[in-house]
Amino acid sequence: MRTRGRTRAALGVLAALVALCGCTVQPLGADGRPLGGGRVSAGNAGVPLRPGDTGTAVRELQARLRQLDWLFDGPTGSYDDLTERAVQGFQGKRGLPVTGVTDAVTWRRLVAMTRPPGRWELYLMGGQPAAAPDPRCLTGRALCISKTSRTLRWMVDGRTVSEMAVRFGTLRSPTREGTFHVYWKSRHHVSTLYDSPMPYAMFFSGGEAVHYSYDFAARGYAGGSHGCVNVRDEGAIAQVFAEVRVGDKVVVYR
Repeated sequence: MRTRGRTRAALGVLAALVALCGCTVQPLGADGRPLGGGRVSAGNAGVPLRPGDTGTAVRELQARLRQLDWLFDGPTGSYDDLTERAVQGFQGKRGLPVTGVTDAVTWRRLVAMTRPPGRWELYLMGGQPAAAPDPRCLTGRALCISKTSRTLRWMVDGRTVSEMAVRFGTLRSPTREGTFHVYWKSRHHVSTLYDSPMPYAMFFSGGEAVHYSYDFAARGYAGGSHGCVNVRDEGAIAQVFAEVRVGDKVVVYR
């Protein structure tokens, strides 16, 4: 009986700690959703979020607001004026005090009306951390492209010069994996096959290239390429295009 009593007491303490922290940590599956159907991110139950705040909890707030069509940009992870106005609209519609601050009452109402966002809803427009570089990227000059984290690192002699979010081909036209080399650069390229612009194109395998994508910039991961590696940050890819040389490595890996 004493042992059972201690166990119940320990469980009670644990429950109190969980309630206090208001968060869970779940491993993610291949689709970016948590194994076992749990939550993706920590959330902010009982902890107000306000303009100027940043982080994953803000991303979750923005993703849930997007589900209800109160927000159309992002998620960005920054509680900006658009997020504040979206929260105010949500609060006013539900008869809550219109403060623009996501307090515990606002958060609970929002959670009740939405579903836990998946990883690529949280990072729909990029901003996710880059995966560790593949060993093949650690020597020489390399565009190091991870399909798992959907990121590109521009690396020189093992040092990351810049990194950015990227998008790949669809199941019907997947981006090839392996070690390649840039064999042609075309600043103002237009696809002869699809009649679509491919600015800052750096070709590495047949018709596949790393290039800026207007569609990726507009829609994020809601779309896909025909096999190319799309970049949505035009300034970042313009800088990399200026630095990459014909013959530099391109490593596409998982």
